[in-house]
Amino acid sequence: MNGAVGLDIGTSRIVAAHRPENDIRYDIQLNAFVALPYSKMTQNVLRQENVPHSVAGDQILVHGNESEKFAGLLNTETRRTMTRGFLNPAEPDSLNLIRAIAASVAGDTGKGRKLCFTVPAAPLGAEEDLTYHEATLRQLLGELGFEASSINEGLAVVYGELESTNFTGIGISCGGGLCNVCLAYLSAPMVSFSIPKAGDFIDSSAASVTGERANHIRIQKEQSFFINGHFENKLQQVLSVYYDDMIQSLVNGLRNAFQKARNLPKLSRPIPLVLSGGTAMPNGFRDCFEKILRAGDFPIELSEIRLAADPLTTAAKGALVAAVAEL
Repeated sequence: MNGAVGLDIGTSRIVAAHRPENDIRYDIQLNAFVALPYSKMTQNVLRQENVPHSVAGDQILVHGNESEKFAGLLNTETRRTMTRGFLNPAEPDSLNLIRAIAASVAGDTGKGRKLCFTVPAAPLGAEEDLTYHEATLRQLLGELGFEASSINEGLAVVYGELESTNFTGIGISCGGGLCNVCLAYLSAPMVSFSIPKAGDFIDSSAASVTGERANHIRIQKEQSFFINGHFENKLQQVLSVYYDDMIQSLVNGLRNAFQKARNLPKLSRPIPLVLSGGTAMPNGFRDCFEKILRAGDFPIELSEIRLAADPLTTAAKGALVAAVAEL
């Protein structure tokens, strides 16, 4: 897989997958930034400390993983280049920041290398225009020198996890802005859609109830939260409520979409369902998802419901598989 790159451009993180030798290497950065007042002194210190940043007018924008540290020090929220899975129109510097973060993980000299990047599916029941988002990212990556193509994020999960079933099954990526779903048959996407309740919904909802910053809640959620019905504190209880709400919405969306789909393949055997993404990482997520799904009828017979081997990097791995297939 030498030379090719898989790039998962998510609302919360940007993940690059490379395979220079036998093993796949991943580089991960938060798709976020914090603004500081500009001064030459601050810029020089950040440069000396190798803190990724860019200058925009009278501000210095610290981006990537370092933005989380600065947000904590300044007691403020990180800002996002994307919202609900798509480019954030409220942030005028979003494209420059995505370019900088993508270059830091994928390399800033593409030199004609194949790169496949993830794009979301349209939200269920909405005719979201994906054209601008996909075309803009393709152009941006082309400017870095890559020969860029895109892949549906849910399909990337299938490519990353379901080689053993000839890329037949359901891939679900539970990210920050969206939950992306794809049912694939022999690597071909049959049904794709997204659900707008995901990690950011949980964080902002919990923040409004607890009074804590959404960024702080995301960190707590990713580091120590588990879904088991027992609550050590109020935050655990609040997170459990909104996780349950999110999973209910996801399962209802799956049921409705597959029941209404006109192009479902006639499957001769049960197929696997794989859960991935940062929002699926807490212990107990898979069990909670399966319990809610099994509580009612489901239009497709499933052979298993499992968590991806590394939920945070699955989509990037699948994008790499797609990029290599084009070599």
